[in-house]
Amino acid sequence: MSVPRPTRRRLLGGAGGLAALALAGCVAERPTTERQIDPENAYVGISMPTKSLERWNRDGANLEKELQALGYRTTLQYADNRTDQQISQIQNMVTGDVDIVVIASIDGTVLGPVIEQAAAKGITVIAYDRLIEGSEAVDYYVTFDNFRVGQMQGEAIVEALGMESEPGPFHLELFAGSPDDPNAAQFFGGTWDVLEPYFADGRAISPSGKVPASAEEWTSIGILGWDSAKAQSEMQTRLNSFYADGTPLHAVLAPADSLALGIEQAIAARGYVPGQNWPFVTGQDADKANVLNMLADKQGMTVFKDMREQGKRAAIMCQSIIAGEEPEITPDAGYNNGVKDVPTFLLEPQSITKEDIPSVLVDSGFYTADELGL
Repeated sequence: MSVPRPTRRRLLGGAGGLAALALAGCVAERPTTERQIDPENAYVGISMPTKSLERWNRDGANLEKELQALGYRTTLQYADNRTDQQISQIQNMVTGDVDIVVIASIDGTVLGPVIEQAAAKGITVIAYDRLIEGSEAVDYYVTFDNFRVGQMQGEAIVEALGMESEPGPFHLELFAGSPDDPNAAQFFGGTWDVLEPYFADGRAISPSGKVPASAEEWTSIGILGWDSAKAQSEMQTRLNSFYADGTPLHAVLAPADSLALGIEQAIAARGYVPGQNWPFVTGQDADKANVLNMLADKQGMTVFKDMREQGKRAAIMCQSIIAGEEPEITPDAGYNNGVKDVPTFLLEPQSITKEDIPSVLVDSGFYTADELGL
């Protein structure tokens, strides 16, 4: 049995063939605008959620580097995970007369009024990684296939525990991302697409009982702000309450590395030992601390979303808009934001384990061997 993809998932097309689609692409019809952009003086605003997470530092820096290499002026702002601050920063960009604003939203449900101000001035709005919801004013979206991210995490748990061939029961603890992040719904939807049959037939159970009744109820296990400390506290509570009697813990679903890091700290504090009784923990983003944990057998996998490629794709999209051309998008991949299907370019994530680190992360230059102690 499988569950339907979340309603924010693209409306057309299935999971199969997405890698080819993301590479092939097609062109989107550019929204009509009276704004004339001078390519010699083009100005792009970049709004990122926070500097407190490694991945957003990388995203902002990579995107700014790509745009500046094309000769464009940029302004890069981080919002300290405060929606009011992000709104104010975007307003300043609009007032400062940027031609395009690229936004990785903290809460995509509250940005409608400010991006509508941008649209009124003919400024193109590109949603980056996280969809901006409930507004006609978002023009394009560039992201990874987030439903597939969740599937990869679920598949990794199934493979690591041998769940297809062993009767179980397997003890799993489930965590979800921040309730104000639409991507979190897609991550959990993908994971639940894989794991739900195992919970349905009893091969998988959660001693804490913290299992959503359906994919749509994922917020019941969400960790606000993707906060490591909150995930650590929640994991400590579950371990103290449901595993103190020696009940084995086989795996933990952590949808992102920030949550995995806190969860792993709680597991270590409880006395679990890598290579002996340490559970299989998932992740996403290939943050350095988590990659080091993978090398130390404290994290089983992470989903690598190469933000260098995402930044490059967003910059190419800006380049097309500035040149008065139609940006390339992925066929049949428009995500619905509640009021429109947003033309989307979709990139493919990659599931990696400890064995993949040298070939995927080091050989590509994402990390040096020295950084990882290899």
